[in-house]
Amino acid sequence: MITTTALTRSYKKVPVVRDVSLRCEPGTITGFLGANGAGKSTTLKMIVGLVRPDRGTATIDGRPFGELPNPTRVVGTLLDASAMHPGRSGRATLTIAARLTGVHTRRVEHLLDLVGIADAAEKRVGTYSLGMRQRLGVAQALVGEPRALILDEPANGLDPEGIAWMRTLLRDFADHGGTVLLSSHLLHEVQATADHLVVISGGAVVAAGRLDDLLASSTILVRSPDPGALAAALQVARIDYVAGPGDVLTVDVSGGRVTTEVVAGVARDHQVLLTELRQSEPNGLEQLFFSLTAAHAAPPQEAAA
Repeated sequence: MITTTALTRSYKKVPVVRDVSLRCEPGTITGFLGANGAGKSTTLKMIVGLVRPDRGTATIDGRPFGELPNPTRVVGTLLDASAMHPGRSGRATLTIAARLTGVHTRRVEHLLDLVGIADAAEKRVGTYSLGMRQRLGVAQALVGEPRALILDEPANGLDPEGIAWMRTLLRDFADHGGTVLLSSHLLHEVQATADHLVVISGGAVVAAGRLDDLLASSTILVRSPDPGALAAALQVARIDYVAGPGDVLTVDVSGGRVTTEVVAGVARDHQVLLTELRQSEPNGLEQLFFSLTAAHAAPPQEAAA
């Protein structure tokens, strides 16, 4: 179990993460999404004790990371694939990790095969491609046979075959009772992999829940010959919308408060002519992500993404 409660962090009085609460259950993969600077990496670093929160708590298996007697036996992490000694070989990197963790070094050979870099095991990490370093980083995260994984952009640099391999590996890990929390910019891959979703924008969580439920939440598409007047009417009614191409405004109805009848009533009350008003098709993850982040865009920038 990975849990955070109201995690908050500011840099030079600028809020970077604001009251972030999430819960990742065993047997599930949680996708953690947000634009660059949204606060994802800072949140992950607070969970594993690399950044101290100003307020809030984070626990793994019921304890803060710093109180775990042997953290690598509980949670494996991959936050920066470049944070490896470039002069060591892949095998040496894993052997040192195994000895520090307290597991038998014979696990190293298994992991080299598992992540598909056995043929490059004697090469120096500095000669590895980004995709190979990602594979080695995943092996390092798995060296202690942890029950949870926290991965920041694990598919970055992988080719299509590598991305498919990563998806299979994480799905198998979760299906055997593991907990996975991963951030990624590859929205289609998250949609194919994750069970749950947490979306962060401007340092705050703007959506969280089962992926299927979030994707099923529909929107209303509305158009007027006078889009400015329509936008103003929606603002007066405190109805959130996102402006799209062709003067179409997209209204989020996931909260259940807004319906096509409500939008039509707002337009009537403000004497705004409508030329289109309809329920959209169910969201794809890309559509959902952009609508959420656009509607909740905020100025805070992540200091160490």
